[in-house]
Amino acid sequence: MVRSWLSQSHSGAREIAGLAVLYGVYEVVRGAGGENVQAAMSHTADIIDVERTLGVYVERSVQQAFEAIPYAPAFLGLLYMLLHFAGTAVALTWIHRKHPDRFPLVRTTFVAATALALVGYVLFPAAPPRLAGEGFSDTVTTSTGLNLSSDVLGALYNPFAAVPSLHFGYALIVGVAIAAIARNRVVRVLGALYPALMLLIIVATGNHFFLDAALGGVAVLLGWLLARAVVAPPARRPAAPRVATSAGRA
Repeated sequence: MVRSWLSQSHSGAREIAGLAVLYGVYEVVRGAGGENVQAAMSHTADIIDVERTLGVYVERSVQQAFEAIPYAPAFLGLLYMLLHFAGTAVALTWIHRKHPDRFPLVRTTFVAATALALVGYVLFPAAPPRLAGEGFSDTVTTSTGLNLSSDVLGALYNPFAAVPSLHFGYALIVGVAIAAIARNRVVRVLGALYPALMLLIIVATGNHFFLDAALGGVAVLLGWLLARAVVAPPARRPAAPRVATSAGRA
C-alpha cells in the first residue's frame, strides 16, 4: 500500500499536506540536538581538521573574496533565504504539473534524503562556519537583518544542524531533476548549474563547509537509491481511472 501511494502523483492539495507534515516533523526532530552546544562545536572542529588535512579548508577565503564585491554579500544572503524554500517549491510544483510521471521519484527522494539528514542532525550536531569562532562573517544576518541565531527563530530553527547540508542536498535534487526532465536546452543547463550556485552561496555566506555539502550529496544519493527501491517505474504505475464523457466515450 505504501509503495502504491509513493509511486503515484497525487493532487496538489494532498502533496502539499504531506510535505507540510513532513516539514513539521523535520523541524521538531532537527531541533533535538540544539542544546548540545559543546558537542556541536567539537564536531565542527573535527570538520575543520578533516578539511585542513585534505587541503580544502578555503571557505573563509571564498567569503572574503565576495565581501570585497559591492552588494555581493547582501545578494547572496537573499538568495540563501529564497532559493532553499521558494526555489525548491517552484521546482516541485513544475515537476508535479508538467511531469507527473517523474514526480513520485523526485518527491520520494526528497523524503528519504530528509529522513537520513535528520539522523545526522541528531547523532552529529555541528555548528556552521559563522558560529565556529574561526573569523567567518554571518552574511545573512548582517546583510538581510534576519538573525538566524535569534531566540525567535531558535524556536523553529536549530543553528547546530549543519551536517549534512540540505541546502545543497535539495539544490542537487532540483538541479539534477531539471537537467534530466526539461526539454529546453537552456533550462537543462541552468538546472545542471544550480547545485554549484547553491554550493557557492552556502559557503560564501558562512553557513556551511564544503564537507557539509559533500555529506548532503551523500544523503541525496542514498535517498535516491531508497526511492528507486520503493517507487515503481512509470510503466508499472497504476493508470488513472478513465471518466466517461456524456457521449459515452472514455
